[in-house]
Amino acid sequence: MDYILSILGPLAEGSLVTLKLFFITLALAVPLGLALALIRISRFTVASQAVNGYIWLMRGTPLMLQMLFIYYALPFVPGIGIRLPDFPAAIVAFALNYAAYFAEIFRAGIQSIDRGQYEGAKVLGFSYGQTMRRIVLPQVVKRILPPMSNETITLVKDTSLIYVLALNDLLRAARGIVQRDFTITPFIVAAGFYLLMTLVLTWFFQRLEKRHAVYD
Repeated sequence: MDYILSILGPLAEGSLVTLKLFFITLALAVPLGLALALIRISRFTVASQAVNGYIWLMRGTPLMLQMLFIYYALPFVPGIGIRLPDFPAAIVAFALNYAAYFAEIFRAGIQSIDRGQYEGAKVLGFSYGQTMRRIVLPQVVKRILPPMSNETITLVKDTSLIYVLALNDLLRAARGIVQRDFTITPFIVAAGFYLLMTLVLTWFFQRLEKRHAVYD
């Protein structure tokens, strides 16, 4: 028990890096995903196809590869040559990747709304923006909660990929202690941290689902 207490400090510091990446990614990827979804279903063919290609690229290649490309290869791309520090590089990679997944979730939710509601809103004099904001999106939120829950839980686990950039996240902190002390106990404690995070997220989304179910 004394040993576990002694390693909680470094692991807690690592979990703060993990949580920071998680919340910043959500703050960026959710609105970007919604914007991409709206463009994807718009009548602007060129923009829609461009977004479709972007989503295909982001979902079809590994997140780790995208992260390594942004950190190591982006500085050598002609006309760009941008060198990002490790944490901002991870943020950019995660936000761009998860925005593609969120975009598909939003798109599916929006397209699940009956077309008659759009026509009814048009008869009432609503603009497209008003229709989306006041009628469609409130219904979409309820429908996308389960897949959004899955993606956010996956995001918590995917944050462990940043160890390749030598960021001192929860997994890297645990690995360092394991290599120092030759015991797997830090991995077990780190697993407990991840399970606690996913437990909180699961509880939060279940509360949201129950709250929105009242309006069924």
